[in-house]
Amino acid sequence: MPQPALLPRAAPSDAGVSADALGALLDRLDEKGIECHSLMVVRRGRVIAEGWWAPYAADRPHLLYSLTKSFTAMGVGLAVADGLLSVDDLVVDVLPDGIPDDIPAQARRLTVHHLLSMTAGHAADTLGPAWELEPDDLVRGFLRMPFAASEGTLHTYDNATTFVLARMVERVAGRSLPEYLDERLFAPMGIDPAEWDRVSSGAAFGFHGLHLTTEAVASFGELLRCGGRWGDAQLIPQEWVELATSSHVDSRHYSDDADGADYLAGYGYQIWRSRHGFHGSGAFGQHCIVVPSEELVVVVTSAQREVRQAQDVLDAVWDCLLPGLDHPGTADEDALLAERLRRLALPTVTGGPGPDRTLAAFVAMVDDGVTAIPEGTAVVIERRDDGWHLDFTDLFALDVGHERWSESAPLGRPVCAQGAWQGDVFVADLRVIRSPHHVRLRVDARTGVATASWVTVPLTSPLLEHHLRAPLMTRPDVA
Repeated sequence: MPQPALLPRAAPSDAGVSADALGALLDRLDEKGIECHSLMVVRRGRVIAEGWWAPYAADRPHLLYSLTKSFTAMGVGLAVADGLLSVDDLVVDVLPDGIPDDIPAQARRLTVHHLLSMTAGHAADTLGPAWELEPDDLVRGFLRMPFAASEGTLHTYDNATTFVLARMVERVAGRSLPEYLDERLFAPMGIDPAEWDRVSSGAAFGFHGLHLTTEAVASFGELLRCGGRWGDAQLIPQEWVELATSSHVDSRHYSDDADGADYLAGYGYQIWRSRHGFHGSGAFGQHCIVVPSEELVVVVTSAQREVRQAQDVLDAVWDCLLPGLDHPGTADEDALLAERLRRLALPTVTGGPGPDRTLAAFVAMVDDGVTAIPEGTAVVIERRDDGWHLDFTDLFALDVGHERWSESAPLGRPVCAQGAWQGDVFVADLRVIRSPHHVRLRVDARTGVATASWVTVPLTSPLLEHHLRAPLMTRPDVA
């Protein structure tokens, strides 16, 4: 059943916002070449603009990647509020079974605060190297890593710190992080039980892997804007929200390829400070932007193809939307914006219905050496009245629509697919609709060769099959 609305609605002008400014925001995102999947703008607690680029939709959860970290930080805050944990607690005291024999002395001094602020003292993200050291125990691997600076002095974006935090919350709370957040945060807010991707042991990543609807993310942003209060309930202590959203260290960019001022404004507890307010951020463009001084929350989900586009989204909010606050437009302008938002859609594959016959081909390796379907897999395309039936032999089968999106869930998670014939080549987009990612399939009828390429390669498994199962149970490649 559709989830009830979490937030009330209002026209932009009723919240003192210019519809033209919201339109300018859409224009800027388009100009920057950002493949948006959803946009929601909340002013003074009311949704004033919302849109999904078809086939993405309001009721579909979306993978948040590292925006997940901000939710894990609130789990830590709840454990602190319960008296189960403090920011000064040592990792080695809370997780004594994870202590390696060759632990560096500095690792023994690491606290919850150091993990939350990502100031353990490592030179770079330890996730890959730590998992290589200890493939079955990332906590032990993390505690074995060498240091480049004293604890508390250097900010280094480090996924492993959040994984360790998740395990610490679970140890003191006596239940999994997803169960803890469902009970203490999501259920009281009216959010359906959240879906989490997991490592092979079944534990939630913590630093990534949370799937939520756009409105659920916007509600989380509104919760933080209101100091942890939701309606009449104080779900998270105000003191913790203030602590988490304050700067604890001069921040450095999360990637060597990243740039922009809003990732250099300071780092809180798994939350970035911004030139205006603060924000949570996830790979491929998952944003929850909160500007308390303007009573504003902006959520964007997308499939950014370049690291720099994260800053482009923030710049668009500052340059286009902020000037339109407290300058309301007319009802006619509101209506035009609402119609534009209703018509949002991603580009579809152009072409014709092609031959009315069954075609068989074999998948070949793509140029970058990353293929979504194993090399050598036989793919059979069978014409249907409204599209095609696509069978990846011995793996899974799905439907592909012509001039429309067709939805299948062969292994649990849905795929929306659409395609067409372009001369002798069948082309289809296979969208893993609960994530930022999609596969471009090309089948050449002349050569019998098929390629299946990720348009944006997932940070976990490159095999499409894994992303069609719920939950995804894998871990980032560390080779």
